[in-house]
Amino acid sequence: MVRPGPRNLITDVDGILVGNAEDARVRTGTTVVLAETPAVAGVDVRGGAPGTRETALLDPVNLIERIDAICLSGGSAFGLDAASGVMHFLAEQGRGFAIGPARVPLVPAAILFDLLNGGDKSWTHEPPYRLLGRAAVAAAGHDFHLGNAGAGFGAVAGALKGGLGSASIVAADGLQVGALVAANPVGSAVDGKTGAFWAHALAAPGEANDRRPTSPRTEFDLPPDMKRPQVGANTTIGVIATNATLDKAQATRIAIMAHDGLARAIRPVHTPTDGDTIFALATARRPLDQPAADALTRIGHLAADCVARAVMRAIMAAESLGNGIGYSSRYGE
Repeated sequence: MVRPGPRNLITDVDGILVGNAEDARVRTGTTVVLAETPAVAGVDVRGGAPGTRETALLDPVNLIERIDAICLSGGSAFGLDAASGVMHFLAEQGRGFAIGPARVPLVPAAILFDLLNGGDKSWTHEPPYRLLGRAAVAAAGHDFHLGNAGAGFGAVAGALKGGLGSASIVAADGLQVGALVAANPVGSAVDGKTGAFWAHALAAPGEANDRRPTSPRTEFDLPPDMKRPQVGANTTIGVIATNATLDKAQATRIAIMAHDGLARAIRPVHTPTDGDTIFALATARRPLDQPAADALTRIGHLAADCVARAVMRAIMAAESLGNGIGYSSRYGE
């Protein structure tokens, strides 16, 4: 039996904390997923216009086994600097990969595009992201806001306001899986005709309304409720976490499988104008069941469902901002 954890957040996974920081004037923000102790990580990039930092570090053939945090940010390429703020904060705490007396905090990152949402992007000095990264990691804890929060603050999802979402699954045998996403896709998470979420069937009790999607679209034309694509102007980024003990190759496989959750929740997804990226973190609080292939299949399947639910929760929690219309404002719920 599986069910959402007590918070229904990625922080239901032992050893995971999350912090958000926003700049309302700029209409942007940053989210940090912090491992209480260094965690094994993997990553999979599926979108055609990604913006990332330190993803090569996570290749299973490379040296580093564990990282300290993952940084998700708005701001397009400017937002990659948020990871520097996270690094500086963690270095002050004495964290990081030890090389002799030196310590280097390891913080892979991914960004989404929110530069055209009406916020004041005409910064005359340094963009705000280094400070946002520092503020987000300093705020890390078990509880955090969804919707217009963190990296999802200025996000747009198709014709609706996008946002930050999270969900978790806890199994009776103690396996924990959680997802966090900043949903900013060019595609739509809902059937524009009915307001039903494409991933409605995966919702846990109370996560979605009673609207049901119509028959799946099969035409090649873009859905009518989808905004016109702009190269590099979108992206859904996220993190999967589990308490299982994984190596880097296994964590990478979970990240690969977790992308199925985006495909279940967003139509279309992984487009040339999205930079869809999912990281996976393993906190090693629970041994991996054997045989390992069966255990990974189970974790990856649960991870994909968590991602789809997190996308729904992101859209439902998001409130109207500028030209971004919140789900409740459009559909009256």
